[in-house]
Amino acid sequence: MSVTPQTNATLPAIAEALTQYDDVLICGHVNPDGDCLGSQLALAHALHALGKRVTCLLATDEPVGASLRFLPGVADMTPASAFADERAVSRAVFVAVDVPTPERLGPAAAALHAAAVLTVTVDHHAVPERMSDLSYTDPDAASTSMLVWELAEHLLGAEGRARLPQLATCAYTGLVTDTGRFQFQNADHACFAAAAQMVAAGAEPADVARQVYQSRTLASVQLEGIAVSRMRLLREGRVAVSWITQEDMVRLGAVKADAEPLVDVLRSIGSVRVACMLRDQGSEVRGSFRAKDDTDVAAIAREFGGGGHKAAAGFTLPAGIEGALDAIARRLEAVSFREATA
Repeated sequence: MSVTPQTNATLPAIAEALTQYDDVLICGHVNPDGDCLGSQLALAHALHALGKRVTCLLATDEPVGASLRFLPGVADMTPASAFADERAVSRAVFVAVDVPTPERLGPAAAALHAAAVLTVTVDHHAVPERMSDLSYTDPDAASTSMLVWELAEHLLGAEGRARLPQLATCAYTGLVTDTGRFQFQNADHACFAAAAQMVAAGAEPADVARQVYQSRTLASVQLEGIAVSRMRLLREGRVAVSWITQEDMVRLGAVKADAEPLVDVLRSIGSVRVACMLRDQGSEVRGSFRAKDDTDVAAIAREFGGGGHKAAAGFTLPAGIEGALDAIARRLEAVSFREATA
């Protein structure tokens, strides 16, 4: 792994610490994706197998996207705001997965600060400072769910982990989504080795693919048509930018999850090396970057107050759609692309 400033513990040490407590809260970031939810639920299944009382928290009150509702245990997840009214957090260990900073926890950050027993982070997003008592961050890991898969082995042993297909399904979903179906640059040898272990333990790749990628709503496909029709190609076709509005969403009866595949549609164009998809949210604009070369879109996203991975990142701008388009277009016009050599 790459040593990061916030790492101060090993996965075996974190496993040992978790075995000492009976109550565990697990939370991820706002706008949870497949890796966030998969990591939370995979760890929950491992801890349940040890007899722990585990609650998986949603950082906000928004429902889980339809394509991820098949995950074992997702129906039992609780919004952090509701949980705070039900029981004292101070008796529980708080585990943050796939989230590097309190800000990305949103309203659930209150639970982090109230967890007097122990706080833990398992993640693959490198930031300068740690937010938990025990922290393990490996930015070389293709997904946080890969790290949770390894943590589960330290908790249960390889044989115990292999007897939990629900755990394997959740971890595999996190891995397949954070590698873009094993198409992103982070799909390395370790990623495929972990995927093979997960499949051997009961994850069904065809079923996960059907649920996540082959169950789009009609509204999502209609949004795709709008996004393609508005697409702007910059830098001689190496950059693609498009957008959708609130009016588009309302007219089609679309939800936020319906817009998530759109940036990958832009990225799929042969000449495009960096894609950016913008979604108008009224007082602000949510943006998603994707790269298919060595351009670090996470660094660009950080300039706009966001972050993520080198090939996939996001940000939110306090602006209207036209202002956001202008700002993003100007920034992407300045990107230095390294030309391929023969």
